[in-house]
Amino acid sequence: MNRFTPRWLVTSVRNKLLAMALLPLLVVFPLLVLAIAVWSSVTYDRLLITKVRSDLAVARGYFDQTLAEVGSGTRGVARSQRLLQAVDGGDLNALLTADRLELGLDFLLLVRQDDPRANLPASVAPLLPPAAQAPARSAQIVRLSRDEIAALAPQLLPRLRIPLVATRNAAPDARSAEDRALVLMSLQPVLDAQGTPQALLVGGVLLNQNLDFIDHINRIVYPEGALPFGSVGTATLFLDDVRITTNVRLFQNQRAVGTRVSQTVRERVLTQGQTWLDRAFVVNDWYVSAYEPLVDAGGQRVGMLYVGFLESPFRWVRHAMLAIMGLIFLGVMAVSAWFSVRWARSIFRPVEQMNRTMQRVEDGEAAARVGALPARDELGALAGHLDQLLDVIHDKTTALRRWGEELDHKVAERTLELEASNASLQLTQLQLVKSEKLAAIGQLTASIAHEINNPIAVMQGNLDLMRDTLGAHALPVKAELKLLDEQVERMRLIVTQLLQYARPTEYAGYVETLDLNQTVHDCLVLVAHLLAQTRIEVVRDLQATSRVGFNRQELQQVIINLLINAIQAMPQGGTLRLVTQDWADEHGARGAVLKVQDSGPGLEPGVEERLFRPFFTTKNDGNGLGLWISQGLVERYGGGIGAGNREDGQTGAVFSVRLLTEPQAPEAVNTRDGRPGGG
Repeated sequence: MNRFTPRWLVTSVRNKLLAMALLPLLVVFPLLVLAIAVWSSVTYDRLLITKVRSDLAVARGYFDQTLAEVGSGTRGVARSQRLLQAVDGGDLNALLTADRLELGLDFLLLVRQDDPRANLPASVAPLLPPAAQAPARSAQIVRLSRDEIAALAPQLLPRLRIPLVATRNAAPDARSAEDRALVLMSLQPVLDAQGTPQALLVGGVLLNQNLDFIDHINRIVYPEGALPFGSVGTATLFLDDVRITTNVRLFQNQRAVGTRVSQTVRERVLTQGQTWLDRAFVVNDWYVSAYEPLVDAGGQRVGMLYVGFLESPFRWVRHAMLAIMGLIFLGVMAVSAWFSVRWARSIFRPVEQMNRTMQRVEDGEAAARVGALPARDELGALAGHLDQLLDVIHDKTTALRRWGEELDHKVAERTLELEASNASLQLTQLQLVKSEKLAAIGQLTASIAHEINNPIAVMQGNLDLMRDTLGAHALPVKAELKLLDEQVERMRLIVTQLLQYARPTEYAGYVETLDLNQTVHDCLVLVAHLLAQTRIEVVRDLQATSRVGFNRQELQQVIINLLINAIQAMPQGGTLRLVTQDWADEHGARGAVLKVQDSGPGLEPGVEERLFRPFFTTKNDGNGLGLWISQGLVERYGGGIGAGNREDGQTGAVFSVRLLTEPQAPEAVNTRDGRPGGG
């Protein structure tokens, strides 16, 4: 009986009951809160946009009304009998001044020329009626230069210049001040009794720094108490993207006249001609904003009308509403969870009692039973069946234990027999594979070498015959013949190396007792011409005192091969470190070890396993036999050769050659694992 199964079972039942009870609370309620929060946030934003849209409509209505009043007032003066009498000889200036003050205009003047267009600025020309005697419909918005304002109303020049204030996210502008004017202007013909035009009456209102005008718009759009939660409403008039009159504060008592709108709003409103209805950063805070383009009489977008109110009070109210909603839901969830857990506990408590009974039985208390439960439901019936089952299990357990002991004894005996047979089989397979590998490599190598030697001899003989036969005529191809000689010699050397590995006893040299340090010095002399062509620094750390038993030429071949490999690994220069040390093992063997360490890129992952295999090379012009042959030479005398990356934190590879003072007999070559290698 598995003692962990009942505990897992009751835990699973309890978790499932709790999950069923709390799932609507922990999943459905949060999703509902999230959905309501998202819906309320979107709806709240739409309400704010609807509010600012209506505010813009009110501001635009008052602006249009002001345009109509400028036009109707100017038209009324132009049609008055008093003006005709003043034109014929009365006090014209006094009359125009009185009418200008009464109408609230910034200028009101009479142009007497026969052709009124000749003395008016070019920007005003679109305002002229089609016929001089036809009255204009209303006033229009006009953008005038400083010179044009000076010609019409020089007394307004002090209000014209507005220094530009550096504003975050505004479009680049090289100007330091705005000296143009945005004017509400009306042109009305003055007719005599016969309907003949006598002059042209020009009236207008300058919007630059017209604080009374913009404050009046703000009072109409945002009267006292119109915005809840302490929000503040603002209104602004722009000339292009420059605030020329506004009640937005740059500081506490300074209006933000001269600041500019962001490049994004400018692109949407002035360039594309669309109305902006969204939140925007205005001077120093976020506002729910509405921008509308202002179009002059020629259809050009010359400015913007703006209304908006602070977003932060509404944002805090929205967050407070969401927090209150979340607290209400948390309270409901807490109360519901309390009732749900109590209901679930009445179900899993009997299950826990049954689990404790099974645990007691597993601990050795065979007489433990659940007994009668207060609940007369399915769980009570299940407890009774469990007691009956425990009685049956107790009877069967004794028999099963006896049979199990007998079976375990037989299985143990058979297992020992199988393990012994399996170990013997694996050892036999390893020996067979090793023998077949060595035999195949030797046979293949000898066969290839024998077959290649004959063509090599023929090629060399014919090259010599060609050179003798041609004599002086062979001089033009002397370099080519030399190259052929070198390649034939290279082929002969490769064949010799193959035979040297395939027939080690035939090529075994005379064994000498060598000084490893002196042999390293001799090999450095042999590769000095290669080192002279590089920027490689040779560092010697030769501390070995034990002599080694090896054939001198074969040991030089091994060391030179390793030195050449290290030099080729550092084409840009580096450090070649040569280390010799004594070594001894617990079996009494002793000798010396040589370490050839470079500062090149090191060995790539996976290369170490294939490095000493025949014909494996990482060089473009390598044949993959150098390290393979070197390994065979070292192992022929009982030594070993290995490779790896440096372990001192620096890049580079290190090759270690372990040599014996008393080498084994050449026959010992056949006992190595046959692992090939490459260079």
